[in-house]
Amino acid sequence: MQKEVISGLLLPFLGTSLGAGCVFFMKCDLSRGVQRALTGFAAGVMTAASIWSLIIPAMDISKNMGKLAFLPAVIGFWCGVLFLLLLDSLIPHLHMNSENAEGLPSKLARTTMMVLAVTLHNIPEGMAVGIVYAGFMSDQADMTEGGALALALGIAIQNFPEGAIISMPLHAEGKSKGKAFTGGVLSGAVEPIGAILTILFASRLLPVMPYLLSFAAGAMIYVVVEELIPEMSEGEHSNIGVILFSVGFTLMMILDVALG
Repeated sequence: MQKEVISGLLLPFLGTSLGAGCVFFMKCDLSRGVQRALTGFAAGVMTAASIWSLIIPAMDISKNMGKLAFLPAVIGFWCGVLFLLLLDSLIPHLHMNSENAEGLPSKLARTTMMVLAVTLHNIPEGMAVGIVYAGFMSDQADMTEGGALALALGIAIQNFPEGAIISMPLHAEGKSKGKAFTGGVLSGAVEPIGAILTILFASRLLPVMPYLLSFAAGAMIYVVVEELIPEMSEGEHSNIGVILFSVGFTLMMILDVALG
């Protein structure tokens, strides 16, 4: 596997780990306003990445289908939404600032379910990076190294605040800084694992590349609408979440066009 590809696959995980490391340097928990801002930023990046890095390339690959070029994107998108809906219904997890856990009944600790909540929405991000790099490594998919790097870099940037959002509340709830950092890092470990597995099966995935790209987009949009937008909008002064959503959206759009 090329050195550039390995670096790209590890970028999102590095972003999460660096963000989780904030627990060693910041002395207090994140305020609601800061949490809303960071969540809005992550939602903006994920939304833009779903459009420019996943859905549009999926339709470009299917352009030989003419007016039906949208069909693989629509089918893959809905499969991604339903897949995340299934995981959301099965995996015990606890959203930020929520008292009631979701998923199947569980006796897991509150902190464990908080980590699982972030891990759950990291799954489609890891898939997205792996699928895009798989397309780049093949000769059959019209994807560039710059485009793949733009997606990996964009997700890494939005993973930085996510790492802080998970590690600092864990520390505030009584975990040591070391354990809180470990929890933040583990929440992002699923991304490189999923991406590398996708690369390993790349040759078998190429015929259905448009479906897989839009599958990852559907899964990411599910996370944005079901989790991130409600969190960035709760309480007063939610406009900070909207502003940072717009910042994240435009940043990802710029990265994809400039590097792609």
